[in-house]
Amino acid sequence: MEETTVEFAAASGWLQSIWLLVAIPLVSAAVLLVLGRRADKWGHWLGVLAVVASFGLGLSYFLALRDLGGNRSAEVSLFDFMSVGSLHVDVGFLLDPLSGLFVLLITGVGSLIHIYAVGYMEHDEGRRRFFGYFNLFIAAMLLLVLGNNFVMLYIGWEGVGVASYLLISFWYDRNSAATAGKKAFLMNRVGDTGLAIAIFLMFATLGTTQYEEVFSGVNELAAGTVTAMGLLLLLGACGKSGQFPLHTWLPDAMEGPTPVSALIHAATMVTAGVYLIARAHPVFDASPTAQNVVVIVGAVTLLIGCIIGAAKDDIKRVLAYSTVSQIGYMFLAVGLGGAAYALGIIHLLAHGFFKAGMFLGAGSVMHGMHDQVDIRRFGALSKVMKVTWITFALGYLAILGLPPFSGYFTKDPIILAAFNREGWSGWVLGTAALIGAGLTAFYMTRLYVLVFHGPKRWTEDNQHPHESPPIMTVPLVLLAVGSVASGFLMSTSVVDWLNPVFGEEEEAHGHLGHWTVTAMVLAVVVVGTGLAVLLFRKGTALVEPSAGPVVKAARRNLYFDTLNEVVFELPGRILTRALVYIDNRGIDGLVNGLAAGIGGGSSRLRRMQTGFVRSYALSMLGGALIVVAAMLAVTLG
Repeated sequence: MEETTVEFAAASGWLQSIWLLVAIPLVSAAVLLVLGRRADKWGHWLGVLAVVASFGLGLSYFLALRDLGGNRSAEVSLFDFMSVGSLHVDVGFLLDPLSGLFVLLITGVGSLIHIYAVGYMEHDEGRRRFFGYFNLFIAAMLLLVLGNNFVMLYIGWEGVGVASYLLISFWYDRNSAATAGKKAFLMNRVGDTGLAIAIFLMFATLGTTQYEEVFSGVNELAAGTVTAMGLLLLLGACGKSGQFPLHTWLPDAMEGPTPVSALIHAATMVTAGVYLIARAHPVFDASPTAQNVVVIVGAVTLLIGCIIGAAKDDIKRVLAYSTVSQIGYMFLAVGLGGAAYALGIIHLLAHGFFKAGMFLGAGSVMHGMHDQVDIRRFGALSKVMKVTWITFALGYLAILGLPPFSGYFTKDPIILAAFNREGWSGWVLGTAALIGAGLTAFYMTRLYVLVFHGPKRWTEDNQHPHESPPIMTVPLVLLAVGSVASGFLMSTSVVDWLNPVFGEEEEAHGHLGHWTVTAMVLAVVVVGTGLAVLLFRKGTALVEPSAGPVVKAARRNLYFDTLNEVVFELPGRILTRALVYIDNRGIDGLVNGLAAGIGGGSSRLRRMQTGFVRSYALSMLGGALIVVAAMLAVTLG
């Protein structure tokens, strides 16, 4: 690494200022939040300019990194962050093929979302504060992916959690938004605890938290220790990326403004878990048990997201559960290991384009429909919102995985890799991924048809749908271009680009061939699409009286919220009440009882102090008689 760093510095000394990638959005956030209302008129443009500047800087670093030979990585240490005993942690940054791609995704897609947000938040009094939180989020995410050790990653990790809480509950005067922000924060704390303990375990067993030193020493640890480390890292990843069983906060995050939904669900927060597993791949490679749990979590989550998404009527919640499902595909890929690590990253990048485009398209629909979110009340919007309709359609085709759109080049290879895993588990995982592709086609077609096609189900009296202004539609067009082209471009280059991180791709030999899996996927996609068109081409009723048990369960999130309440919340409430009862009746009761006993006893003794000599003489006589009686009893006994 030192040799590479020297080579990097020799190539261009000013590239040592990688820290500016984090500093620019962080300083802009501080300016917007400290200046307050004095920055209301221009604060949003400062927010946009800061992220665009970070993108330009990140692109220049990426191109410089591309020109390097060898393993194409550069590490920069700024100063000591912590030095206690044998623990030494630097504030340092690592730019390599993996972090370089994430920088472009975060700042590139983030810039488009920022520009869109200028128009979307135009009439919101808190727009300047919103952009302050937005840029704080970007800065934290960049620190997360650029840190050169697990402590820096953790600081960025917690920064993302705080910023997401502020953004989800941005409209805090709404009870639903405040509750959603709190739910996201608390559920992420569960995962964050796992990540923190994993870092403690690294230091306890290896004496370091630096990536290079941890990964080089992990093979020397006992198998149980490595497995525990991997599972704890997975717990942290499940919290941030909304994976089973910590996924229920992610759909509720839709209570925030739509640009927040796009940023969290497409380019930043939910990708953090995938990044963590990809970055820590030597830990998972050393523990087959941890890898197996990752693929199981991914397969279960992708099916959960599809099933629930098919029953939702809120346009943003359908897309939210779509994100849950697509991140499940990414977890499945990185859990398979080997060449599939790169497949997970490629799908993550493509997903950043088409999911951001669809979320912003949903925001455009809401903007033109006076914040209506019920897809049963839309219909025929393709006639009045043509740009939104076309750009949303391209994202829709990309997530379906139809050639030549990006999903075909990113999702199909994951399904192929799942089928070709050794043993019977390959058939199980591949079948789950294939079923997920069919369900994705069903619920996304349902969404697309109910929103843009079929009969008009809105009234002219209170709704006048119209196209969004250019500041909102231009980002939609650019993201739509990415939805079409990103998959092909990345599938031919990103795997080789990531070889220095994950190793050379091995020639795969499996149960099924590429064209066989492609045919299977296209078949289930056609079936899912056709079924949705058949059922919803004429719209749908506001109430479905004949909903079956599966639909009812899906509408209630497969009872996972109820499960969390029973398993986690209810025992917590019972324990709290029990402790309060013990505190009130036990500890406080003992203290209060002792005080009452002493007070009551003293008041009774006080009554004996009458002031009369005869009373005191009688007391003395009684005491003397008792002493004499005791002495006689001892003598005669």
